[in-house]
Amino acid sequence: MVKKPAAPVYVLGVGMTKFIKPRGKVDYTELGFEAGIKALLDAQITYDDVDQGVACYCYGDSTCGQRVFYQFGMTQIPIYNVNNNCSTGSTGLALGRQMIGGGMADCVMVVGFEKMFPGSLQTFNDRENPIGTSASMMRDTRGITNAPSAAQMFGNAGREYMERYGAKKEDFAEIARVNHEHSKRNPYSQFQQEYTLQQIMDSPTIHEPLTKLQCCPTSDGGAAAILVSQAFLDAHPNPKIKEQAILIAGQCLATDAPSLFSRSSIDLMGFEMTQRAARTALAEASLTPADIKVCEVHDCFSANEMIVLDALGLSGKIGTAHEMVRRGDITYGGRVVVNPSGGLTSKGHPLGASGVAQCAELVWHLRGWANNRLTPDTAAALQHNLGLGGAVVVTVYKRADGKSNVKVASEEVGKRNGLGYNPAVVAKGFTREQVDRVRSQKHRSDWALGETEKKIESRF
Repeated sequence: MVKKPAAPVYVLGVGMTKFIKPRGKVDYTELGFEAGIKALLDAQITYDDVDQGVACYCYGDSTCGQRVFYQFGMTQIPIYNVNNNCSTGSTGLALGRQMIGGGMADCVMVVGFEKMFPGSLQTFNDRENPIGTSASMMRDTRGITNAPSAAQMFGNAGREYMERYGAKKEDFAEIARVNHEHSKRNPYSQFQQEYTLQQIMDSPTIHEPLTKLQCCPTSDGGAAAILVSQAFLDAHPNPKIKEQAILIAGQCLATDAPSLFSRSSIDLMGFEMTQRAARTALAEASLTPADIKVCEVHDCFSANEMIVLDALGLSGKIGTAHEMVRRGDITYGGRVVVNPSGGLTSKGHPLGASGVAQCAELVWHLRGWANNRLTPDTAAALQHNLGLGGAVVVTVYKRADGKSNVKVASEEVGKRNGLGYNPAVVAKGFTREQVDRVRSQKHRSDWALGETEKKIESRF
């Protein structure tokens, strides 16, 4: 049984970098620092206020987290390095929430970052693959091709969905079309190009029913969030800061059940653990799927979004997600807006940062700051972040004041945050004065910072 935290936990600040193609031009130290500084500025605190740090990444040596966090300050706080495959970022958020909810901290900083290699995901070749048992099941049930293994696994789930429920290739392509269209309004998205349904279907086949434009790219990027307790929020020197605090109303990190190896390609993608996480998180938030009007889901492939719509309960009945897609119920004007950020498919997927970036997107929506892509009158938002192997985190967010969101003009956002612009709709850097304001005032090290700040300045 997943226990409810003893006390409320809020997201007070968020920040992220633009997600970019992995070309080795920007190091993880810059990605983590940029995202972290933006989150500290958003929360209007300094690094001296942070009690514990959580670093989220998959590709890197064992203390990359310290390398990133020491740039903010060397305050001797505990720093945890988290790796939970593609759910790494949201696992860090869940860990931070447990720390605060359990009375271990009042302020936790979560920073996700990833510097990846171009092409499909890289693995070790000299040891047992943690998803090797899943790959063996795929081989025994569907066979193996020369396509990337993840595309085969999720593509096979799509094939089973077609066989069992009558979905068509066009349904999966429509999911990707919607995500690409949404990304046009997200300044942090790796891709911001709109495609027709035919263009999606005519792009190179990766593993049927998946074409290239239905598969998320590898990406470099960073995202950060500041989590705080009720006591910290009440004591904040700016009394109006509560207007932007977002409550983590429900959350569940779940792992696989024996059904993973039921010989179903859908079950092999963690269907049951997503069901469990969703039911638990929604119940804790005292909500049902019908209450959700906007969500960010793990659309690493369009086939996964299809099965996740069922697993989360958003489609209403298992096996009807494709009908939901056909009705236009996954975009503006429909039942629920899915992936207003563009999702992993178009925004990009830097593994350690993805879950934290989902959090940032939903925080901006509930604040009313995402005014160019807002789902109005939204009182709750849902996040789904999955990693094969496996782990899934489902989080439900609500406004701290219990109200629904109202669109806030960018000029007003710039006044409230003191930055002069709205970070939800404009991707900008920061000034040296702003960096100096939020780095540790007592225990900073210019040696630890090195040339990172200058490198970031040169990019902007």
